[in-house]
Amino acid sequence: MGEMNVDSMSQEYFDVLREIGNIGAGNATTALAQMLQCKVDMSVPKVALLEFKEVGDAMGGEEQIMAGIYLGVEGDITGSIMFLLEKNAARFLVSKLMGMELEGDEFSEMEFSALKEVGNIITGAYLNSLSALTNLVIYPTIPDVTVDMAGAIMSVPAIQFGEMGDRMLLIQNQFFDEISIDGYFILMPDLESYGKILSALGMGNM
Repeated sequence: MGEMNVDSMSQEYFDVLREIGNIGAGNATTALAQMLQCKVDMSVPKVALLEFKEVGDAMGGEEQIMAGIYLGVEGDITGSIMFLLEKNAARFLVSKLMGMELEGDEFSEMEFSALKEVGNIITGAYLNSLSALTNLVIYPTIPDVTVDMAGAIMSVPAIQFGEMGDRMLLIQNQFFDEISIDGYFILMPDLESYGKILSALGMGNM
């Protein structure tokens, strides 16, 4: 395979990623509805290739307080994934899951655990859709949750994946329940894994 980096991806690959976003978000919507025991709808995902410095703005500004759920990816491909949502949306999901109003402004240890569970289910839904499309064995590591400004959360993957180019793929989904929730999904396979994903999709010579 020729020189491969995030900056040289074709429209065809974007369409595949959009499809992964569609299926993954559909699975995530179903899982959320079951978990929260209420109706959840979703809008068509937006897929964008952005420079790292643009990602914060795409999520409402670098200073927007977000909950970021970060997991490693293992199996046939390696790398990591992130799911981010605005802090108030995260608190809403956790309160629904726990069946109680949350006290104060910060997450308790138990609330953090509930947030990890939300992250596990949503990221698992995306990984399952990627696995189904590629027939690759993919599984996540234990999630790590951070609540911080979008810019600060994004600085970690920016450093980690800088060698793959200065851009990353962002899948944005909107979930609708009693309130509208913007969720941002970022898949960050390592360079070798991009090649494996493309080959599995029959695009190895891009």
